Amino acid sequence: MILEKLSLSCDRLLSHRQLACCHSYSGIPLLGKDMLIYSNIDTERKPLLLTGHHNEISAMTFGKGSSPVLLCSASADYVIVWDIELCQRRTQEGKIAAGTVIGSLLGETAHLSFCFSDERVAACSGATVYILSSKRHEVISTLTSHCAPVTSAEFCPWNKDILVTTSEDRTFKVFDLKTEAVCYESFVLSAVPLLSVVLLEENRQLITGSADGQMWCFSLPDDHKCHLVTKMDLQKMEKLHQMHQGNVSHEEGVTEQSAEDNVETSKPVLKMASCSSYTDTRNEQNKDNSWFCIGSTDGLYVVDLATSELLTAIYFKDYTNLSITMAGSWSISPGWDHYMLLVSSLFTPRVVLLKFRLCDHQGIRACKEGFSVFPSSPPLPESPLNAELKKKEVNHPNKKGIKEQPLVFHSKVKSSGYTSAPRRTMFSPKTNAQKNPSSKKPHKISSLLLRDYPADCAAPSIPHIHQSTGNKPVYCLQYSGDGKQILCGLGDSSVLLYKSSLAGSPTVYTGHDKPVSSVSWSLNRQCWLSASEDQSLRIWTNGSAEPAIIMGDGLFSKPIRSAQFYYLDKFVLLASGPSLYLYLYNVDIKRDDIKRYHQRSVVELARSITTTSATDITALAAINDFYSHIVLVCASDRSIQVFDMNKGRVASELPDAHSRAVHCITQNKGSMFSSQAPDSYNLFLTNAVTDGMKIWDLRTLRCVRRYENHLNRCHPCSSAFSPCGRFIATGSEDNCGYVYDIRSSSYLHKLQRHSDTVLSVTFNPATPELLTGTLDGNLRLFQSSSGASVSHDTSAAV
Repeated sequence: MILEKLSLSCDRLLSHRQLACCHSYSGIPLLGKDMLIYSNIDTERKPLLLTGHHNEISAMTFGKGSSPVLLCSASADYVIVWDIELCQRRTQEGKIAAGTVIGSLLGETAHLSFCFSDERVAACSGATVYILSSKRHEVISTLTSHCAPVTSAEFCPWNKDILVTTSEDRTFKVFDLKTEAVCYESFVLSAVPLLSVVLLEENRQLITGSADGQMWCFSLPDDHKCHLVTKMDLQKMEKLHQMHQGNVSHEEGVTEQSAEDNVETSKPVLKMASCSSYTDTRNEQNKDNSWFCIGSTDGLYVVDLATSELLTAIYFKDYTNLSITMAGSWSISPGWDHYMLLVSSLFTPRVVLLKFRLCDHQGIRACKEGFSVFPSSPPLPESPLNAELKKKEVNHPNKKGIKEQPLVFHSKVKSSGYTSAPRRTMFSPKTNAQKNPSSKKPHKISSLLLRDYPADCAAPSIPHIHQSTGNKPVYCLQYSGDGKQILCGLGDSSVLLYKSSLAGSPTVYTGHDKPVSSVSWSLNRQCWLSASEDQSLRIWTNGSAEPAIIMGDGLFSKPIRSAQFYYLDKFVLLASGPSLYLYLYNVDIKRDDIKRYHQRSVVELARSITTTSATDITALAAINDFYSHIVLVCASDRSIQVFDMNKGRVASELPDAHSRAVHCITQNKGSMFSSQAPDSYNLFLTNAVTDGMKIWDLRTLRCVRRYENHLNRCHPCSSAFSPCGRFIATGSEDNCGYVYDIRSSSYLHKLQRHSDTVLSVTFNPATPELLTGTLDGNLRLFQSSSGASVSHDTSAAV
């Protein structure tokens, strides 16, 4: 896993000196003012001796290019650039190797860095950063904006005129080298100095690390207006990683570590480097642009930035054959399939060269076979999904039999008929009957609505319509499958039914006694349900002011947290307490005003399944748009449990998915107007208070990305996938809605000017629109800039 290729004893302590390491060579000071250059490929080869400094060397670094290999060294007197291959040839010819002096009398230099073309060098001396030419003695720029010594400086890989610096004043700055001005200055990030910075070209982000193990990831857009993407704590990530590893070890019968091995120590972020350029480019599946490594005092850590998770940790104490136990400084170099690490000892005058293969640790990504929302086999004979209603004849009597009718043969008694004039012509045919003029109109409108959802449209961000529900919190929102109607579950126990345009007065449905926790449309859009904190569920039909089915009266001992239609409307799926309930139902849409008090609709329990730890369910999600055996359940013990409804049991469990219990789980369901890659439907979102939002892959049962820009500290803010699967929206407590690109942890749009906390969000399945609902009962509709010209008003077809 990790191999010590070279161990050198030095004449002095080098624990806080910048050492030089690249894929081919390593460089360390000798006798203070000289340097030894070792070959990383053949460590037995005699090292190259470089002389020229008159003072003690304080910093060294190699260039980014592979030919020629340049080395820059700095002392209080000179800053010198060396061509290593040229120096080797001169030495072989018996001549003295010489370099090019590019700076003089700059003071003690703490850090050196080449730009990516190796044309310029940044030298950090005190609170000043000097930009030097690598080919001649010339100071190009002098940057003096920091209030304390500068600890690191790195050139931007995608913009050669941008430099990012960190300092002991606990801030980082972004400089424009053309104007020598500060483009962005961060706030004070920590109580301790910032030590290092790394820039990730693929994500256009920068990460700064402090002396107490804290890391901040900021976006670095073209306008240089950085905003915080995520904050990470190395010690907390390590504890969570050890806890997960401990669970695995316990299952395998491995004894836990002793208490003396778990002593907490400080973990300064001494050095960071991106992993994307270190993986084997010949094997694309090994590439992951969100990984980066951290060199600290006790070892090397590999972190997944997308999920803020620690993937692996290499501790010096676990390798007894190493000549080092604590690190004072790191130099990390890229390689095709490995790292070359030059590490100085913290307390002893020793330097070691280590070789670490990242691919040896990529097995941490491996997981037991996951699941898929698409079934791989038909339901088993004993499966709950094969359940059927037992007494169908109650709801569907024999049509050939004689049915009792009211005396006047009217279901709605309006008049007895005895006062009207008798008909003089019986059975007169209507010879001049006109065709229904509106017969073609619905077809024309439906064809308009069934056009494909624009797959390349921009995310909805333009405010369009504002509507108030009367100061009533909007706890849940859902569009009908055709995008024509909207259900709003409110905190005053009522449900509002709007047209998609939000025009006109909504239809109000009442009957619950406590706030409505969830609403759900059936796939055929003929009925919908509402669940409430009053431990009841109601199924409604279109055009009826009264529910067709009421499930309550002590049927559930605890409030219903989530409810929806399932398995192409065959079942009603709901969660109450620690149990998941699967109900068969039949809604009778026939109405008889005389016998309206008779319950003609039927509901029947098909199966009840309890969570593994018997903890209460906080949220659930399942696919209703197509057949799927998978139901995702979140429990109050912070776990995510995968229910296999084909077998009627819990198939898998992810413990400690968040630091708090998940209050919202959302699957990528697409819509009838869009199509996605089949694997996209295996993605799902979870939201937890104080722990942001995570996106998971059902196939691997792993978190693949984390989103933390929004604020969620106490309210159950929800999230939603766009129909095209490219965007994610979530509510926030800073009176804003946030829209993320699914491929990036940084938000695309911050939807401002809401009057209160945004609790609910939902995308229109037919057009690129986003609807948000707030704590004070306001609805806001946002349109896409590319879809603004497309009519959003589908209410004419309602």
